[in-house]
Amino acid sequence: MITRETLRKLPADVLPLPYDVASVTPGIVHFGVGNFFRAHEAYYVNKALGLESRPEWGIIGVGLTSGERSERKAAAYKDQDCLFSLTETAPSGRSEVSINGALLDYLLAPADPEAVLVHLADPAIRIVSMTITEGGYNIDENTEEFRVDAPAVQDDLAHPEKPSTIFGYVVEGLRRRRDAGLGGFTVLSCDNLRHNGNIARKAFLGYAKARDPELAAWIEKNVTFPNGMVDRITPTVSREIAARLNQQSGLDDDLPLVAEDFTQWVVEDNFVAGRPALDKVGVQFVDDVSDYEHVKIRMLNASHIMLSFPGLLLGYQQIDQAVSDPDLSGLLAKFLDTDVIPTLKAPPGVSLEDYKKSVISRFSNPAMADQTLRIASDGSSKVQVFWTETARKLLEGKRDVKYLAFGIAAYLEMLRGKAEDGTTFEPIEPTLKSEDYALVNDADLGAGLKLAAFDGWRHLEHAGLDEAVVATRRTIRDKGVKAAIPS
Repeated sequence: MITRETLRKLPADVLPLPYDVASVTPGIVHFGVGNFFRAHEAYYVNKALGLESRPEWGIIGVGLTSGERSERKAAAYKDQDCLFSLTETAPSGRSEVSINGALLDYLLAPADPEAVLVHLADPAIRIVSMTITEGGYNIDENTEEFRVDAPAVQDDLAHPEKPSTIFGYVVEGLRRRRDAGLGGFTVLSCDNLRHNGNIARKAFLGYAKARDPELAAWIEKNVTFPNGMVDRITPTVSREIAARLNQQSGLDDDLPLVAEDFTQWVVEDNFVAGRPALDKVGVQFVDDVSDYEHVKIRMLNASHIMLSFPGLLLGYQQIDQAVSDPDLSGLLAKFLDTDVIPTLKAPPGVSLEDYKKSVISRFSNPAMADQTLRIASDGSSKVQVFWTETARKLLEGKRDVKYLAFGIAAYLEMLRGKAEDGTTFEPIEPTLKSEDYALVNDADLGAGLKLAAFDGWRHLEHAGLDEAVVATRRTIRDKGVKAAIPS
């Protein structure tokens, strides 16, 4: 394993830390220490720490779930002094390996809630960031308001000083800061959501208002929630991939990570208590991220699920395998050219045609070995976030909906968990209930369109889209996926 001791004798081709890790002090608490966080926020912070004479922006990681798997994860981080290696690989196959020391500690919140709260109340902590997935903000899909009635939220409201949710932890931490006469911190969402800062603000203030309106008013004045756009493909690392990464690097890393060589982070510069020198390590700071968000979400993320849903049905286990299928890569190009680009505003200096080419190129990177099932997971939330704006534009403009209809049909068929060759898989849908799956499997092929995933355009005239989805589902079942791909 990698420890602070082994940093003294790294293999020749591994880039060492650009700073003394022992001198780093914490300035950030992050909830949700997954691969994307490690390859994105921690990647940038790691670079920024090397620019500071007093590196004070180290990260305290927090896991919110309990159980054996969470305990093993926490132990693995502790055993390695929270160090890990990152292999960045281009589509050409060129790779670079570096060590990351930005993560100073990993706390399993259910095991020691007070330890998390102590950090949140510490004036040294000036940013609280999170990667809790698109569906993790507890926002009602219909009212677009924070769900105070959620059982876990109700438990936190009943016992606010012993929280279990991220909302309970952050608000209790802020309550302690207020009572101690301290200032607030920046709440920084790093999830794939349009206006993710606005959504985080709605969620945390929604909880705070239910707990204590005066505290909520203080938070409104003393906490900022910048919007940001994040982008980097970071696949799951299986045991086989981990072994290969270690063999290539010469390391003995229990937490190796692989990511593409492309990375982007565009953020509104609205940090109430300061920030690392992220602007000097590639992060773009802007007044408004909206146009960047739209391009990334409506082109890259939308294409990712447009590829993964039919890819699973066709038996492709990896994204690079799916995009190498000319029928699927052609579908992506037509979807972007016909449905997305004509209805999308490009940020200054961004060519949408070049961006389209980069999306397809990035998906083709075999070193990512990115799983179609992972990309398709939580499809209900992803469809809402990644396809709704395009659906609205198409319906409002009375444009052809055949490519979107195919994507929706492929999603509903994917939820049945069976590929064309008869092999089965388990869809990962944390927000769907048994009654939702009953709609998907109903003999009426239009019943699945009642899912909340499609609520975003119900206020528009959508009968033609619904009819096209039903017809496409029937074609997929009778003739196969490829016969259903629109020309």
